[in-house]
Amino acid sequence: MKYLYLALAIVSEVIGSSFLNASNQFTKLVPILITVVAYLACFYFLSLALKYIPLGVAYAIWGGLGIVLTAIISVVVFKQKLDLPAIIGIVLIVAGVIVLNFFSKTNAH
Repeated sequence: MKYLYLALAIVSEVIGSSFLNASNQFTKLVPILITVVAYLACFYFLSLALKYIPLGVAYAIWGGLGIVLTAIISVVVFKQKLDLPAIIGIVLIVAGVIVLNFFSKTNAH
């Protein structure tokens, strides 16, 4: 259940970030409302995940996967480009999340 809460937090954060971009600097009402609801859901589910997962681990996973998914959406939906340094940075973030989850003893709670 703890990783379901974390996954819901991540998905909500990605939705919020995507609609934040679509709000056109807070000038479009529907994307603004979706952004607010998504961020509220994000922090609610993150708070539930934090009952079971240490803050540092949860935040690393939440931030890392949020960055990766948001970058993918920026390319696919918003047609933005990622250069090689951006791609390398994203790969390093994913590597960090993997190391944290598989090799760190911090994950035990």
